[in-house]
Amino acid sequence: MRFLVVALILIVVLGALGLYVHRRASGLLGLRLRGRRVLAGLLAAGVLGMISGRLWRGVLPEGVLSGMVLVSSTLSLSILLCAVLLAIVDLGRLIARLGRAALGRTGAAARPEGAAHRPGEGASRDDAVDAGEPRSPRLAPPSPQLEAPAFARRAFLANGAAGSAFLIGGGSAVYGALVGRHDYVIEEIAIPIQGLPRSLDGFSIVQLSDIHLGMFVGEPEMRAAEDLVRKARGDLIVMTGDLIDFNPTYAEHLGRLTRRLGPLAREGVAAIPGNHDHFAGIDAALGALERGGARVLSNRGCVVGGAGGAFALLGVDDVWARGRVPGGGPDLGRALADVPRDLPRVLLCHNPVFFPDAAGEVALQLSGHTHGGQVNPLVRPADLVLPHGYVAGLYQRGSARLYINRGFGTAGPPARIGAPPEVSRIVLVAA
Repeated sequence: MRFLVVALILIVVLGALGLYVHRRASGLLGLRLRGRRVLAGLLAAGVLGMISGRLWRGVLPEGVLSGMVLVSSTLSLSILLCAVLLAIVDLGRLIARLGRAALGRTGAAARPEGAAHRPGEGASRDDAVDAGEPRSPRLAPPSPQLEAPAFARRAFLANGAAGSAFLIGGGSAVYGALVGRHDYVIEEIAIPIQGLPRSLDGFSIVQLSDIHLGMFVGEPEMRAAEDLVRKARGDLIVMTGDLIDFNPTYAEHLGRLTRRLGPLAREGVAAIPGNHDHFAGIDAALGALERGGARVLSNRGCVVGGAGGAFALLGVDDVWARGRVPGGGPDLGRALADVPRDLPRVLLCHNPVFFPDAAGEVALQLSGHTHGGQVNPLVRPADLVLPHGYVAGLYQRGSARLYINRGFGTAGPPARIGAPPEVSRIVLVAA
């Protein structure tokens, strides 16, 4: 039911944007009836193909299905980006038109009434003409030929701006789908931890988040993740949720990836679930993690280190599960009960929205979920819509810190623009 509601909303929104893009593209290119129909069919295929991809699972071969959804999703993203950029262009044209009209009215109001007559003229001027004085020539109204170059120049600039909007929007969508989603980086950041033993100064945590194993994240991406984690050379590997996208059959991939990551860090792998793991089937996701050798910290805690120095590693369930799953949702109190109270605490929580609740209890929270906005054409809209403005990178609340990983995979359109996928290397520093 949830999928049908989301699909209907997408069809309505993308359909309306598609009509706008179709009208602007048809006018810009001067398309005739046949060209307009071809363009309409292409845009409709983009919208419907992206949404219907889930309905064809198990019917079409996986390779064919993923290719179809990749193309249609790229078209849908192009519609969205082009519509936004065209709206900016059209808004600029409207403002310019209103400005010219306002200037015209101001100029007309500034001319004195009867401006054709100079002071001292009027009826006496006619008498002077009759007396034989030469008549001064009257100014002719502006010629249409004089206005034509200005009009042509404005039309040229408007068409150029609209064409640039199509090039930037479509090009960005293609780049994001073919290049951006595989433009992996390792982000390293040092974070001071109050009370961290000197013996653990420089302890490194490698964070993988939002892998979204599924149609667009398979064996090639798993190999890339393994290579990046190996290069990061962490003491502990953490996986902070949304490890499977929607399909529970990919739980097997998750277990295989976990087994391959385990030997890359002396403290092994710890993991928590995210909202997509609940969508896919939480039992399948957590079972795969456990069989792969990970410590699953869903409202649990453990001690990392030994007699020479240690810290508490805590993990909570995702906030989406609160009120939706019996006993689900984050329970930091349960996790704290598993560890000594005097140890510094690092919390794994998929959604950063939980940070205000946890800040008084932990030194550091590691989260994901946001994908860094995932699609950021020129600006990052997520800064305006996500709670507390938590999008990517480091934040602080009191003495506690929050680090948000941009994620490794994608959700929705398989594309990334201005938000490269990352593996984080968090270095703990004794403060």
